[in-house]
Amino acid sequence: MMYDSVLIGGGVVGLSMAWQLARRGERVAVLDQQEIGRGASWAGAGIIPPANRRTAHHPYDQLRGLSDELHQVWSDELQALTGIDTGYRRCGGLYLARTAGETAALIGFAGELVAEEVAVEKIPLAELKAWEPALADPAELRVAYFLPGEAQLRNPRHLQALAAACVHEGVELLPQHEVTGHVREGKLLTAVQTPHGLITGEQFCFTAGSWTGRLLAELATPTGILPIRGQMILYRCPAPPLKHILNEGSRYIVPRDDGHVLVGSTEEEAGFDISTTDEMLADLRQFAGELVPCLATAEIIRSWAGLRPGSFDGLPYLGRLPNWSNAFVAAGHFRSGLYLSPATAVVMTQLLCGESPEIDLQPFRVGR
Repeated sequence: MMYDSVLIGGGVVGLSMAWQLARRGERVAVLDQQEIGRGASWAGAGIIPPANRRTAHHPYDQLRGLSDELHQVWSDELQALTGIDTGYRRCGGLYLARTAGETAALIGFAGELVAEEVAVEKIPLAELKAWEPALADPAELRVAYFLPGEAQLRNPRHLQALAAACVHEGVELLPQHEVTGHVREGKLLTAVQTPHGLITGEQFCFTAGSWTGRLLAELATPTGILPIRGQMILYRCPAPPLKHILNEGSRYIVPRDDGHVLVGSTEEEAGFDISTTDEMLADLRQFAGELVPCLATAEIIRSWAGLRPGSFDGLPYLGRLPNWSNAFVAAGHFRSGLYLSPATAVVMTQLLCGESPEIDLQPFRVGR
């Protein structure tokens, strides 16, 4: 079968693009080397920071703003279509700092939010226990801010809903289809080789997260995408110990409505190794127990690691591949793949459908 679009990578970006392309009447296939929706997209915490597209100037901030607008819309649409509640809710986020460096960075971050006209409120430390009674004594904290627009969703449910929506729209999901080779005619990529045979298409888009760099290297298109391992812990509490997401530096504590609490995440250059380590898990447990003492004795039901696709400048790669007329990439979002997936899907769908994307993709080009 000849597909209109073949997406190589079945994470949140690939599934989001497939859903949008299929809604336009495209014949779409999504290939993944493992199960659909089980990579880094599944492994994350599902934090959706607020943004303001109206005040955004840089295309990356426009991606943030558009995604922030779309997450609620998509959640409603996905639930109506599939019956799956993705767990999206605007619970607000508390941002805390305990060291001088974290304090300076957080104050600067708050200043950027003010400039973007994103709601942010400085919280007197003496009032923090009223906001979150489970917090430790705030005497060690130096500054705290509240972002009322911060939201969360449950990654596994969101991916399940996207996969179900894709099937509803006629997308063919092909797990265990690792790409092992390519067939080309000049500047055209005509097919990819898999253990199950050739998959042919009019155009191809690489959405394989951390593995995208390897795949594109075989097309003589280096990107420098680097896998960054992030380890996480899942607690189970009798009731939610927190109302809001807690953020400190690059780490966070995310409370779910059913009493589950996610704690993450590390940032390690460990190649493609997705194993956990005793040292890093102990560090996460210490972090959680210091901020929320009841977590020191809470039940840990699971730990895992995922690979975030980093890039040299922190920006994703979005657009057409150099020297190829029908091959594209949408990868390298680092820790923001799920966050930026709706806007990424919108602009990449516009590009694959021959339209001018509503956000300038020049800063995200391969070879920048």
